[in-house]
Amino acid sequence: MFDLDRYLKERAQLIDRELAASIDEPRGAAARLYEAMRYSLLAGGKRLRPVLVLASCEAVGGKIEAAMGLACAVEMIHTYSLIHDDLPCMDDDDFRRGRPTNHKVYGEAIATLAGDALLTDAFEVLVRKSPDSAEPRIVLETIAELANAAGSAGMVGGQVIDLLGEGKSKTIDELEELHAKKTGALFLASVRGGARLGGANESQIESLDAYARALGLAFQVVDDLLDVQGTPEQMGKRTQKDQERGKATYPAILGIERSVDLARELESRANRALKGFDAGAEPLRHLATFVVERKL
Repeated sequence: MFDLDRYLKERAQLIDRELAASIDEPRGAAARLYEAMRYSLLAGGKRLRPVLVLASCEAVGGKIEAAMGLACAVEMIHTYSLIHDDLPCMDDDDFRRGRPTNHKVYGEAIATLAGDALLTDAFEVLVRKSPDSAEPRIVLETIAELANAAGSAGMVGGQVIDLLGEGKSKTIDELEELHAKKTGALFLASVRGGARLGGANESQIESLDAYARALGLAFQVVDDLLDVQGTPEQMGKRTQKDQERGKATYPAILGIERSVDLARELESRANRALKGFDAGAEPLRHLATFVVERKL
């Protein structure tokens, strides 16, 4: 039987080692910057997005070494987004993963620059860690897709929609569009990129695309539920903040029960997308369940 807890632990340890080696130790004139970058990047967690990169690579028969650069880059970009999201000009949060947010420790200016550096350095790490055998065209396609997911068409654009939408009602379709950009885009780039670097054909990428879209939306639905039902102690960060800021959420629009049902349906949709894959995709199947069942 597949042991997801063991798989996640082993993959997280591997990714943590690679991330630690990707960012300089604090020294020299910019020591404070590197310290701030490492503070947030090496704060732990399940490393879901980079794990998805590696699992997608393996699902199509690739070796994880082929996708390790992307795995590190994805986590660096995710971490940058958390640092910036926590700033007073954004969500104004004091805690992340159970400890003070970056700007509470290093100040707003250094926190902003640490996020900037993580975003920029991510692309250098992606290229540097790509094996010499990697086809340049594949690496370029991966870079372009990751940049699209992180930029105005993805995470940044989604954050703008989220900020400008505070206090305003949204339809389910509008909410899905928001989260496809803010949350789903990086899931999509992780899965598609990992598969591409693993040697996937177009049919496999199409199926994994459907998987990633369902998974990313399921993650957000559950995130909304946890903000309502979880406690700060459980989550390691402030809860109930979406309601305080007047943000549209799935529980606010659908209610708790229908939101839970939607998360379950999205889990089923993700798994149906993997129908044509063999046992190599078993981690992806279990990750879909993990996303929906985390403290639900």
